[in-house]
This record gives sequence, structure tokens and C-alpha cells, in this order.
Amino acid sequence: MCGFVGFFGGAAAHGQAGDEAMLKRMAGTIVSRGPDDAGYWSDTDRRIGLGHRRLSIIDPSSAGHQPMQSASNRYAIVFNGEIYNHLLLRQALEIAGQAPTWRGHSDTETLLAGFDAWGIQGTVVRAIGMFAFAVWDMQAGRLLLGRDRIGEKPLYYGWQGRGNDAVFLFGSELKALRVHPAFENTINRGALSLQLRHNYIPAPYSIYDGIAKLPSGSLLVVSLQQPEPKVWSYWSGVQMAESGVANPFTGSADQAVDMLEDLLRDAVRQQMVADVPLGAFLSGGVDSSTVVALMQMQSSRPVKTFTIGFHEDEYNEAVHAKAVAKHLGTEHTELYVTAEQAMAVIPRLPTLYDEPFSDSSQIPTFLVSQLAKQHVTVSLSGDAGDELFCGYNRYHLTASHWNKVASAPMALRRMAAKVLTSISPQSWNRMAGVVNGLLPRSLPFANMGDKVHRGAGALASKSLDALYLNLVSHWHDPASVVICGYEPSTLLAGETPHLAGLDDIQRMMALDMLTYLPDDILTKVDRAAMGVSLETRVPFLDHRVVELAWSLPQSMKLRDGQTKWALRQVLYRHVPKALIERPKMGFGVPIGAWLRGPLRDWAESLLDEARLRNEGFFHPPQIRSKWKEHLSGERNWQYQLWDVLMFQAWLEKQ
Repeated sequence: MCGFVGFFGGAAAHGQAGDEAMLKRMAGTIVSRGPDDAGYWSDTDRRIGLGHRRLSIIDPSSAGHQPMQSASNRYAIVFNGEIYNHLLLRQALEIAGQAPTWRGHSDTETLLAGFDAWGIQGTVVRAIGMFAFAVWDMQAGRLLLGRDRIGEKPLYYGWQGRGNDAVFLFGSELKALRVHPAFENTINRGALSLQLRHNYIPAPYSIYDGIAKLPSGSLLVVSLQQPEPKVWSYWSGVQMAESGVANPFTGSADQAVDMLEDLLRDAVRQQMVADVPLGAFLSGGVDSSTVVALMQMQSSRPVKTFTIGFHEDEYNEAVHAKAVAKHLGTEHTELYVTAEQAMAVIPRLPTLYDEPFSDSSQIPTFLVSQLAKQHVTVSLSGDAGDELFCGYNRYHLTASHWNKVASAPMALRRMAAKVLTSISPQSWNRMAGVVNGLLPRSLPFANMGDKVHRGAGALASKSLDALYLNLVSHWHDPASVVICGYEPSTLLAGETPHLAGLDDIQRMMALDMLTYLPDDILTKVDRAAMGVSLETRVPFLDHRVVELAWSLPQSMKLRDGQTKWALRQVLYRHVPKALIERPKMGFGVPIGAWLRGPLRDWAESLLDEARLRNEGFFHPPQIRSKWKEHLSGERNWQYQLWDVLMFQAWLEKQ
């Protein structure tokens, strides 16, 4: 796991010393991604420079130093990630007589040997792993960028400057690009509008004009002769999902569970390979418990597991994680954090996330990464289980209710929505409070008023895509909040894929896999973990597991109202059902309460009406109205306010 930077083109070079000085400055901003080593390479005549920061995981010797050149001297690479099957790729090269004399045992060297033998795309499609890379092809005089299939590793790029001074900048994080003197620093108001809607900025957009994220599963090529970047997919999540549904697994349920366990076990085994201490995050839920169970069954000693706990019961999963750890026999470490400790993370968020990002579970994610880093350098996680195996509540609720709702006339639905929203959220909350005392603890009616009002919006949705967009939106008309705001086309609006053959729930799962998973979940984990120099690995995102999951019939994911059915059957072979079965709990913190309490002064400063007007990005009235309603307890606008606050905090650091 590492970070890299680079530049291409621009005015006449300042010599190798000048290039190296600039690369050092750029790479110096991402030291946490690679604290163990640094390297720089440039060709002043071709106006190309590559810089690298290394977190040594595989082959920590000098043989793994980057930038690295291929044995043929055709390619120079900077690489971030892990190729889990690289030893098998070496074996294939050796059998074919195409292997070089190996200098070490790093996966970077394996990639370069593959490039020489099979070409860049031919190598990438053979690779199982997470990665982003930049490769200079000395023979063709062109630069190629690549990103893994699902988007675990980040990669930004774009031309900055004008005319002969224009420079193509690229790197693992935006902060590295900002150092270059050609960087223009113009905020993209369309991207800001998208952040208010989704709490993240979806690929290919970034917060800056002219800078893009390389989409997952893509390659890019650029040269001075063809300066317009050409981007294409070497692996398509859309085509993979369509193919899986069109060619479903035809065996029995028991055979499906056996196959899933075998493949997950192999994915976990490959991802446990490291030359440094390794462990896992453990929440006690289905996904992380499955990963840890398969780790422990393949380990000769207790696996190191990590959990953070909160003293507020509604946010605390630590007790469940501890019970799973005890059953599996892991070496478990837990840390109960106070509200003060959690809030102390907030000033670090703008630097960690590098562009506005407002999923508030970024706070506990950073805390558990910080805890794990005290003991290990690599940690496996259970991310992506929900998207692949139908785990989110919105899937279950849509499966239960959408067809009934959609069959009703639109006029009737709009009338029902109007009636529901005519009763204030406070009144709904008071009614829920009366009922709440009569219900089991597993069925609390918390924040009933806000849920009813959100549900009313879903009730009036014209289509499943409109319903889905409603469910995943914070601000429903963000362009009206942003001065000169607009919403560019995304996979959720304007460029929605056809997804032929998928039913309603499968369609929602696919859209989550293509958008929410890489742009929110994986971004959140990558920045939090790399902020403390911790590598994270996600066994569920082995593309073989992804492809198998999409071939399983939907009845093996959502069965009799139970989500993640097949995955649960794998887990129950290792962990008693009684330790797992409980209502789904999000990984969050009480942001809403904090904004009314200890964070109030901080938030008030950032949301000050005069300040908002002077900065010129937001129309203050809607924001101030929501802030006042939130403070009064009239509504819970924590998500919408956190979106604005994270932009404001980020802007303050620029």
C-alpha cells in the first residue's frame, strides 16, 4: 500500500534536479500513505516525472523500491495496492518462458514482467487485487493510468494550466496535485451540489474544475500527440451484473453455500499474505464476523481483531464483537471512546479526506483504524457484504412494499404523501413516544417524524430509479442551495445504466455497487486507514467473489424476509446464530445531538449567515432555517447540516 504522484508535459523542463524537487514536494503531502520509503524518477526530455511513497507490505527490501522499471526498460511504474495472485502470475510467466531474472518478490515487479509479456490490459485482467498505477511507456512515449475493478484505490488526474504551460497532473490524493504551481484551484459547483445530495462526490467528478477521478475498472492513456485523455473499461460492473443474472447458478442451495465458502476462504487466504503484522476489523455483524471466522480457521495462531465501542447503547456494537471474538478465539482489542475523543477527530477530517466528504461514520472508521495501527500494519474488513448479498434495509423494505405502492394511482399516492407531511415531525414523534413503550426494544420508533416525512417523499416517486435517488439523497434540490449550482449527469441521474434483466432489488444493489460502494464506503475506509499508515483489504471485493455473488439467485440473498441468506449460512458454520441475529446497526456517532451540544459553537461559526454570504458558495436561507429547526429539536437535519459543515471545514483549510 502506497501513494504516488506525477506530472507530464508543461513548459521546458527545469532539469532533473528541478523535477525531483517538485516530485518531493508533491509526494511530501502524502507521507502517511507511504512512510517507509520514497523514490523519484523523471525524463526531462520527455517531460515526465513519477514520485512514490511506500508503505512496505510485500518485499520490504530495496528490491521493492519504486518507481520501478521493467526488465526490458520499456516501462516505468508507480503502483499503489496489492496483487494477491502475483505469485501465480509469476508461475505462469515462468512456465511460458517469459519471466525475467527476478530481482525480488514484490508484486510491482510481477506487474512489470506481465506488461512486457502480455501488455498492460492483458496483465490487469489476469490480476486479482486492489490497485491504482501510473506507467510511462518509454517506447510509445505515452502515459497510462489504471484503477482496480471496484475502486478500492484512488486516482485523480487532469490537465491544469494553459497553452504550452499546460501540465497533466495525477496522483493518489488531491493534496499532492495542489502543490504543483500549475494547479488552478477552482471549485466545481456542480461537484459541490452532488456532495450535498450524496454526502460524497461521485466519480468521475472531483471538487476541482479540470480534475477527475479515474472510474473503477478503467484504463487511461494520454500523450503529447493525443493530449485528450482516452478512458476505457477493461471490466464492467454493469456487464458483470447483467451476465450474472442472465446466467444464474443452477445448483442447490447447499451447493451454492459450499461454493461461496470455498471462494471466500481462498480470497481471505490470499489477502492474509503479508510480510508485516496483520489483523482485522470486527464489528460482530455478519460481514466482518465471516471474514474473521475464515481468517481464524486458516491461521495457526489467534487473529488480531479490533473494535471500538461507545458508551451510548444505540451506537455500540462492541459487546457483540467481543462475544464473536471469544467464540472464535481471536486476540481481541477493544477501545471504548468518549464523545470528546470522537469529536477530537473532526478537525482532522478536511485534511484526511482531501475533498468535501460527509459520511459521519468517517469518525469511527478513523478511530478503529487508529486503534488497529497500534498493533498491525494490515487489516482486513467486511466491507461490501451489504451490496453483494442484499444487506441494506432499503432492499428489504422495497421488496416488501414498492410493488404495492407502485400499483396505486399517482394521484392517490401524492394525496397520501400530502396527508403524512401535513402532520409535523414533532407530532409524529410524540405519537411514536406513546407507542414506543409498548414495543420490544428491537423495534424502537426513533425519529419517527423524520422517517415519515422521508417516506412520504418515497411514496410519491414516479419510478424505481426515482425512489432509489430519493432514498440515497440528503438535500433533494442541492442546486438550489449552491450559488450557481447545478447537478452534472451521474449513474443515478442522466446516465443511469439499463441493467437489462435485473429486478427492482437487483437494480438497487447494482447501483449501490457502482456508486455508493466505491465513492462512499471505499473512499471512507481508504482515507481513514491511510491517514494512520494502515493498509486495509476487502476479501468480498475479490472479483471472483463479486461475480459469484451476482450469479446467485436473488432467493439465496433475500429469503423469507432475511437479508444476506447465503452469506449467513457460511457464517453459521463457524459462529452460533444466536451471536449474530439482531437488528442491523449502522456504524455511526450521534452527530445530531453533538450539533445541539458540544459542537454547537463550532457549527455556528461555520454556518454564520454573513460568512456564508461572503464566501459565496451557498444561499444562506435554507441552511439557516434547517440549523434553527435542528437546534430547537423541531427536526433532525443532522445529515444535511453535516454535508454543509464538512464543505465549510474543508474550505477553511484551503
